[in-house]
Amino acid sequence: MFDFLFDYAVLRVIWWLLLGVLLAGFAMTDGFDLGVGALLPFVARTDAERRVAINTVGPVWEGNQVWFILGGGAIFAAWPALYALSFSGFYLAMFLVLLALILRPVGFKYRSKKADPAWRQGWDIALFIGGLVPSLIFGVAIGNALQGVPFHFTSDLRPIYEGNLFGLLNPLALYCGLVSLFMLAMHGAAWLAFKADGIVATRSARLGAVAATLTALLFLGGGFLVRLGLLGGYRVTSPIAWADPSNPLYKAVALDPAAWHANFAAVPLLWLIPALGIAGALAAALGFTARRAGLTLLASLLSVGMIVATVGISMFPILLPSSTNPDHSLTVFDASSSLSTLRTMLFATLVFMPLVLAYTAWVYHVLWGKVTVESIDAGTTSY
Repeated sequence: MFDFLFDYAVLRVIWWLLLGVLLAGFAMTDGFDLGVGALLPFVARTDAERRVAINTVGPVWEGNQVWFILGGGAIFAAWPALYALSFSGFYLAMFLVLLALILRPVGFKYRSKKADPAWRQGWDIALFIGGLVPSLIFGVAIGNALQGVPFHFTSDLRPIYEGNLFGLLNPLALYCGLVSLFMLAMHGAAWLAFKADGIVATRSARLGAVAATLTALLFLGGGFLVRLGLLGGYRVTSPIAWADPSNPLYKAVALDPAAWHANFAAVPLLWLIPALGIAGALAAALGFTARRAGLTLLASLLSVGMIVATVGISMFPILLPSSTNPDHSLTVFDASSSLSTLRTMLFATLVFMPLVLAYTAWVYHVLWGKVTVESIDAGTTSY
């Protein structure tokens, strides 16, 4: 019954799918935390309003960030070459993201320790940066991954990265960063409209409608950029040895502007994925206008998940293309860990992932309900 767990090729695809689930889970959960931070100065103008916004995510952001840690851990264990290249090549960008993420827990914990307005305003700025910078940089990283990253391997598989931070901040990557920023702003606004009360929810709905519309338009525009070949495109031209030992030097990859649409052309049903990404954003925009908070949040979740899935499906089986030597690109079939490692990790995942999901569902059930000024004043653990 479980013979597939001993098949190297199948395990590689399973772990590619699991990596996608973890990244989508991070975007769908911690994504609204980041969105709330990025929207904080615009949806909350008084101290009481800012406390309402902050307390919608204060009890859950730490649990949501676990998805980010799990995603990084999965890359480290299942795709060590991808981990080594992405975390070292994007070192300065990752440093900015981590610095911004570090500001969040400090901001949450210290903001309400003093009633001094200047003190609280300083931490509000920290929370804003902690939401804005990762939302933008994550999209920039995806944009660079689509275009190709300047790296190659030596004959002994030592990775050489030839880029720099300013090379990462190119116009097309920044375009993808804007898609990510508006997508997570939409998601954060949907969460605030669902969890907050009064004027905070009203302002969130107004800004969310704009962010959702821009998300749909920019994501659709990104599809045209792909069609024009401006966002890269790499295709494996040699026979694929799915079950062979990992070695990124033993294959041939060619530049192909049509490559990122090839999987959709081969399986037309896959076009539903980006279509749902756009439809979800447009449905969220309508939901914001109609003040249907629950349906808006569901539409936003759908849009975020499908946009993330679109990127993975577009690039499959490539994980990280090389712009300087395409033949050295990392793929699903030549960048994974060993068979025994993937199998052991899968057994652990099958045991612990349901527990994580069950606990997460229980936490959200316990914390169900609107956050109001009265509930904050009455609570002893409010931020």
